[in-house]
Amino acid sequence: MSTESLKAGLEALKQGSYQEAVNILEVFCDRTPPDLKDVLQAQMGLVKAYWKNGQQSKAKWLCQQMTQHSNPKVQTWAKQTLQKLSTDTSDLESSGSADSGGKSQQPMGKAGRAAMAGAKLAMAGIGGNLAIASGITFSLLLGMVFVLCLGVLLILDSQNPGLGLIISIVFTLLFNGIVFFLSPFLMDLTQRWLYGTRWISLQEIKHYSPEAAQVIQKVCAERKLKQPKLGLIDDQNPTAFTYGSLPDTARLVVSRGLFTYLDDDEVATVYAHELGHIVHWDFALMTLAATLVQITYLIYTFAQRMSRGGGNNKAKDAAGSVAIAAYVFYIVGTYLMLYLSRTREYFADHFAAETTANPNGLSRSLVKIAYGIVEEGKRSDEPSRLMEGTRALGIYDAKAASSTGTAYRIAADPGKIGRVFLWDLFNPWGWWMELNSTHPLTGKRVRALSTYAEQLGLEMEFDMGRIVGEGKKLSKKRLYGNFAFDLLLYCAEGIGLVLGCLIGLFIPMQMGFIPGALIGLGGGILIKALVMYPDFNRAPRSDILTLMSDPYASPLRGQPVKLEGQLIGRGDAGYKFGSDLKLQDRSGMIFLRYASRFGPIGNFLFGMRQVKKLLGSNGGALGWFRRGVAPWMDLVQFTSSGKVINSYHRFWSFLLSGLLIVLGLFLLITAG
Repeated sequence: MSTESLKAGLEALKQGSYQEAVNILEVFCDRTPPDLKDVLQAQMGLVKAYWKNGQQSKAKWLCQQMTQHSNPKVQTWAKQTLQKLSTDTSDLESSGSADSGGKSQQPMGKAGRAAMAGAKLAMAGIGGNLAIASGITFSLLLGMVFVLCLGVLLILDSQNPGLGLIISIVFTLLFNGIVFFLSPFLMDLTQRWLYGTRWISLQEIKHYSPEAAQVIQKVCAERKLKQPKLGLIDDQNPTAFTYGSLPDTARLVVSRGLFTYLDDDEVATVYAHELGHIVHWDFALMTLAATLVQITYLIYTFAQRMSRGGGNNKAKDAAGSVAIAAYVFYIVGTYLMLYLSRTREYFADHFAAETTANPNGLSRSLVKIAYGIVEEGKRSDEPSRLMEGTRALGIYDAKAASSTGTAYRIAADPGKIGRVFLWDLFNPWGWWMELNSTHPLTGKRVRALSTYAEQLGLEMEFDMGRIVGEGKKLSKKRLYGNFAFDLLLYCAEGIGLVLGCLIGLFIPMQMGFIPGALIGLGGGILIKALVMYPDFNRAPRSDILTLMSDPYASPLRGQPVKLEGQLIGRGDAGYKFGSDLKLQDRSGMIFLRYASRFGPIGNFLFGMRQVKKLLGSNGGALGWFRRGVAPWMDLVQFTSSGKVINSYHRFWSFLLSGLLIVLGLFLLITAG
């Protein structure tokens, strides 16, 4: 590592930017040979940065490690500093490498925790009931499979009805059963290959987080569980996940970034959450649910093939009906599986809150994990392979990190962070987007954890009562009216086509519905484009946090806006040759989506030839802001040092709608 990196870390410490100092100095220490003198200077600075950033346990642990150094002077310094850490909360004076001074930047204050763990916490109205959710999900899935099999058997006209289907289902069950029991070992191989996962002892976990080690021992003893195999991935993106087949074969894996961005008590809540998945047999339940959904799809393909084959028409018609029913059941089954997955997350959160008596710690963890994902995203030109590959497994959906992480990045005030949750809690699009997600929206999880804190008589980490009160004052007419309009807008092409056909029926000419349909379809595309991409000539200037705090934001209705910032990397759409970009301003990070006039080929060429040259440049971005699970901006123009990059999201919509309308009018005129 360059000494410039060390200087930058020490300068951040001097200026009071403690989290930034921690991030820089940790990376420097990890990537520099330990025998170099600069590492000692970085470690001394890191001790103070940890302490000033509220990460006391890490400061003490690092000092303890340094007491074993071969240099007697370093041992003496470490012992003296460790003694001071144990008795004094004043500024630390390290040997010139970590001078105090500059403006102090206080970390977000911590709400308290209950004195005794194990108190039962009510879940009324939160996430449903895990047993009921599991029972309903599997009952419906089994019922759908039974009805479909019965339907297939009734329509087959042979001496061995459904033999092929039965063989296919048996094969599916056997295959999934074998994979189920082999999956821990297969995952071990892929984990080691993709992410370099290594297995560590409980003692090593204790070095990083003493409380996490205690939680693991406590849960395993109380629940009579075999201690899960503990894994560590040397990646600064914070995440944690569990996999296995049965509780005694469970693997609990975390990344190094979890220890970087979270304090001891917060790490413990994350481990408790993952242990909750093991206690509840979550991976076994999800494997069974996925198998049943696969069978519904298998029946759909079987019946569809029958409806197109030979035989009598009655049987073919019946097979077609079964195929339609099977496909509907497949869609319903998929959403049931996602619902079960979200319920699992609520119950793992509940388990962690009861086990640690620290729901506030888990609330902070979710927010700080999002912050860590955003911070690590700033340092990489390309998206993290770890976060992409473990999105469904992880404790946090990395796609949703940008809004929450951005809020935490600049706001020590929990109220400012809480405003970002307004969209999660009250915008109908939040509910709609959550239907397609394996994780509940962060705002809903934090609200549930705040309820547990209230039951324990604790001050809440985020004043969700005030946020909920503020949400109740939002205009319901605007929220739901906009949502209804957005749904119509989503179907604008189809609506235009139907209306065009209906109008065309009244045109006094043969086949008049054809020009009517063309004009209607073109009009629908045009209207949708005008609403999605409105006039941007008077777009106001804003910042990313302000945009993310808008509870009325929509994934469809574009909000014209100008942002100033730096291009810090590629987005997550195309990886090495991706055309999308990441923009960082003073308040956060957002993805910019680029669109070439020449379609996917133009996007590929732009990503291959120009993006690398743009990275690191400062400038102004003009575009349309949108908010879904993750917020983004459809780029119109990026300007930097006289260089202008234009993007053309409206181009194909306008071109296609214009051609359809002109063609329809031409047919009307020539036929008339």
